[in-house]
Amino acid sequence: MSLQDAMTAVERSLDDLVRSVGTLETQLGAGLDIRRVRTDTDHLRESLTLLKQSVAAAPPAHRRTPEVEMVPISDAPYDSALWTDAQDEGLGCRNGHAP
Repeated sequence: MSLQDAMTAVERSLDDLVRSVGTLETQLGAGLDIRRVRTDTDHLRESLTLLKQSVAAAPPAHRRTPEVEMVPISDAPYDSALWTDAQDEGLGCRNGHAP
């Protein structure tokens, strides 16, 4: 589905929603709850109009997601000689005090 087709489908769905809310409003009366729903549909229409304008001004570029290279990590224990010169700031020190 192209971007234009998706926008058209959203517009049609929103039009259907507005008509359905109108039907409910006729049946239920203009109470607080139905006015809140009516306001929400109006906000959706405004948001869709803004979205269409921003897409028309700068169409989104198709971005390709970069492939992530998986690096296997062995479960074997590391050689303790790798850590002989490392500074551990006292964590795990033999005498329990920082150097």
